Amino acid sequence: MKIFNKSILITTLTLGIFTSCDLDDYSGGGVDEELQFSKIGSLTNGSGDEGFAEISAFDPKTNKLFIVNPNETELSVWDLTNPSNPIQGADIVVSGVPNSVDVYKGKVAVALENSSNKQANGTIALYDAETQTLTNSYEVGALPDMVTFSPDGKYIVVANEGEPNDLYTNDPEGSIGIIDVVQGQVSTLGFSGFNGRDIGNDFRVFGPNASLAQDVEPEYVTISENSKFAYVTLQENNGIAIVNLDTKTITTVLGLGVKDYSLAYNQIDASDEDGIVGNFQNWPVFGFYHPDAITFAKIRGGEFLITANEGDARDYDGFSEETRVKDLLLDPIIFPNAETLQLDENLGRLKTTTANGDVDGDGDYDAIYAYGGRSFTIWSTSGTLIYDSGDQIGKTIFELNPAAFNSNEGSEADNRSDDKGAEPEAVETLRVGDKTLLFVGLERTGGIMVYDISNPYHPEFLEWLQDDADISPEGLIAIEAKDSPTGNHLIMVTHEVSNTVAIYEIK
Repeated sequence: MKIFNKSILITTLTLGIFTSCDLDDYSGGGVDEELQFSKIGSLTNGSGDEGFAEISAFDPKTNKLFIVNPNETELSVWDLTNPSNPIQGADIVVSGVPNSVDVYKGKVAVALENSSNKQANGTIALYDAETQTLTNSYEVGALPDMVTFSPDGKYIVVANEGEPNDLYTNDPEGSIGIIDVVQGQVSTLGFSGFNGRDIGNDFRVFGPNASLAQDVEPEYVTISENSKFAYVTLQENNGIAIVNLDTKTITTVLGLGVKDYSLAYNQIDASDEDGIVGNFQNWPVFGFYHPDAITFAKIRGGEFLITANEGDARDYDGFSEETRVKDLLLDPIIFPNAETLQLDENLGRLKTTTANGDVDGDGDYDAIYAYGGRSFTIWSTSGTLIYDSGDQIGKTIFELNPAAFNSNEGSEADNRSDDKGAEPEAVETLRVGDKTLLFVGLERTGGIMVYDISNPYHPEFLEWLQDDADISPEGLIAIEAKDSPTGNHLIMVTHEVSNTVAIYEIK
């Protein structure tokens, strides 16, 4: 296997694997020839600091790339007829702050947050990709943060995050919007039916005086191949919602449980002040998965969900759960070595929460929780854990390039060890021959990790696609060869800090 780093191929080792179960029916990918990844093009959107390029969508019908540009409240448009020479076109000025974009057969859907009041309802604007004219608009819930078409184009589904204001005096309900494209009807699904329920499995409801319906914050949507079900991450809550698109109902809310960092395959470097880069150890800490992006994959007849376990804390002027382990009052019976654990070079610097851990309600903390899993996870569509990458993202980056380990957007190594590590942010899959490839974007460390998940119970690491010019991947687009202007599979990566879009070709 190889690592692609600035057009240099470097031999590396296969990473170790943790699985929860095994299937004899799954075999390898079946492609004998070696896959080759080449960066064939790039573009820079905007001339200022970060925030000119976040999420992108590609329309094969027009070869146009549409880029969310919140700084200039517009959709930036580029012609990728020749991906090696992108040409900037006329931008689309939008009425609101754009957060997300998706394309289906010449239709462009844009999620627009209310620019004057973030807690008010937002809009999905629909444009014609060819003429770039507005064809329709739909009112949806508060803070539409992610939008996607169903594979059959019948529905547009949007995650309305419903974040509170900074003082936490206005906390709108999170919701999921379903737009019937043919009928032009909008269904807004709230979570009030789950109020008062104990979801369990470490699902979190913890905002001040918040009901479950207020507390959930839908983050990201993926849809089953048959367009019948949507799966929505509830990041801060550590959960997933399952939506029946035919009946337009939220059928299930799942808690995802936690990772146990005392187990051998879940080691972490927990301090940025221990003087050691890559100081992997086991600790008496649990990690919420806190998934950001999610994608659906059908692999050899099986259906799976894959999450990027970035992690996220609530940190507002009116309410903050965020603190460090050294500032917790730890239960002396459970943590008899608390004084040692809370040294900065041990767990003292690790970001943790005050919202969870006081199990018996006596004012001290019986468990320590970290944000995010520092991993990607493959789940069944009912929420059973199939595979988690454990500590292997961090260990692989450390082996390949110690200077990049737990770095912050290209800065010095180790300075995100006390937080959420590499921060897996984005996930996308692509079928190449008989292989199913998984791409995982690392928001802090940078670059894209590539895996062969043809056997979802035993993924195999293939590549790290990384270029120092591209900082903080936010969005991934996988383009099949039949839809590609080059005739080969493409991966397009949008970077929110460098404002760049990197275009990789796969042969």
